[in-house]
Amino acid sequence: MKIYFIGQKGLPAIYGGVEKHVEELSTRLVKAGHEVFVYTRPNYTAKNLTKYQGVNLISLSAIATKHLDAISHTFRACLDLRKRQVDLIHFHSIGPSSLIWLVKLLKPGVPVVFTFHTKCYEHKKWGRLARLALKIGERIACRLADKVIVISPSLYEYVLVKYKIGAAYIPNGVSRPKIVKADKIKKLGLKKDNYILAVSRLVGHKGLQYLIAAYKNLRTNKKLVIVGGGAYTDNYVKELTAAAQGNKNIIFTGNQTGAELAELFSNAYVFVQPSESEGLSISLLEAMSYKNCVLVSDIRENIDAAGNCGFSFKNKNVKSLQMKLSYLLKHSVLVKKQGRLAGLRVGQNYNWPGLISATIKIYQQTLTDASQRPHHFFRLKLLRRIVAMFML
Repeated sequence: MKIYFIGQKGLPAIYGGVEKHVEELSTRLVKAGHEVFVYTRPNYTAKNLTKYQGVNLISLSAIATKHLDAISHTFRACLDLRKRQVDLIHFHSIGPSSLIWLVKLLKPGVPVVFTFHTKCYEHKKWGRLARLALKIGERIACRLADKVIVISPSLYEYVLVKYKIGAAYIPNGVSRPKIVKADKIKKLGLKKDNYILAVSRLVGHKGLQYLIAAYKNLRTNKKLVIVGGGAYTDNYVKELTAAAQGNKNIIFTGNQTGAELAELFSNAYVFVQPSESEGLSISLLEAMSYKNCVLVSDIRENIDAAGNCGFSFKNKNVKSLQMKLSYLLKHSVLVKKQGRLAGLRVGQNYNWPGLISATIKIYQQTLTDASQRPHHFFRLKLLRRIVAMFML
């Protein structure tokens, strides 16, 4: 199959859950014998990089602003598809997927799969108009895609109730990691079990402000390490750094990848995920794969991922977070036990080999269904769906 991915920023993944998902999925599809093409943005992936672990990279420029970066890049990708031989198109995220109708017009007969990662309009960085556009994108994607994939049970239920669609549930996955000793991170004053870890983009809905506030009320020698960078959220980043000012034990590392990130995961005492909303956090799954005990906000998506292997606190509640952290700091044996259980849970439920097989089956069934219909059927179907979509 010739499979084209649209919606991601690029490869290799530097930050972003969608990008990590696409990297794992695309490179494994190549190993399974498929020809994969991924559209990239020059502000994320070097323009001269045309191949990554067997995946073909197509660099297209975009209007690199907060509101126009994704949609302008997606528009160019849709136009670029006109000259390509394509078997299947796979869209990621609701914003870019608002243009599924365009590829349906330009490439009639080519099936489109859409992965619903998260309700992006719940993220605090977006204003009213952007949230409206994202909600429209969600409706278009769920109505017009030939197959919808969701990454969490809560999204499956949401799509079923709201759109009457039986989506395919295929969660994010993680690879089994090699746990390594602290080396490079020693320059930050970090060693095994002497820090609390959070790995996240520095955006408002990730709830890092609650973690900093709770940490400042603890009596502990363990440091707080926050890994990640902003995403058009300069004001929020300033708020976080201001809140941490004067506390030398709160460390912001910026984005980390490779050996440094592996060390940070491998040697943390506990991992904290204080997010207000999620799809299915890859950072959380990665932390669990490294056998970290996890403490998460009690939103459905975090609880579903952690299961009975972690601990939770009341969402947006600094006091609740502080109390749970204080408890875990006093019970190191329990922390280690729950970390081992977390590693087993990830291996059983979020392993990539099984997820790749499930995805390929979806592709094959979608292609089979498409091959049994004449090309003009797709334009008629598209027109009917667009009319129905805006009448509901």
